[in-house]
Amino acid sequence: MKIILTHEVANLGSAGDVVEVKRGYARNYLLPQGYAINWTKGGQKEVDVIRRGREARDIRDLDQAKAVADQLKQADAHIVARVGDNGRLFGSITPVDIVEAVTKAGGPSIDRRRVELDGQIKSIGTYDVSVKLHPEVTAKFKLQVTPAKRAKGKKKGK
Repeated sequence: MKIILTHEVANLGSAGDVVEVKRGYARNYLLPQGYAINWTKGGQKEVDVIRRGREARDIRDLDQAKAVADQLKQADAHIVARVGDNGRLFGSITPVDIVEAVTKAGGPSIDRRRVELDGQIKSIGTYDVSVKLHPEVTAKFKLQVTPAKRAKGKKKGK
């Protein structure tokens, strides 16, 4: 079955690609999740719009990807989060939080969908984060998660 991807799907393609997949995969997963639309002759206009949007976000070439990777390595990404008594976070750190931390640290703006985590970040500490900038370039940097300071004078539990 021919479909047009509207989002990047691992091991399949990126937004705007026309791919051939099994009917069940398309009908039961890709289409209901909004990752793809059915391919039609009129769908080519949608493909062009999706590709233009992707090209605006994508890193143009290998040299630019290497330059962005160098900027990421030098960025001191730091997130201050609320924690409980045992050092666990209330919630978890998301790729959106990581992108904001990199931007605040003076690093380059990156797409949140390119951020790759080895599991969830649910406690304070230092984590290795990788960003797939280009098919040949993956940047790695350190992310530090620290606890937020509690307000003085407030009683716990009331």
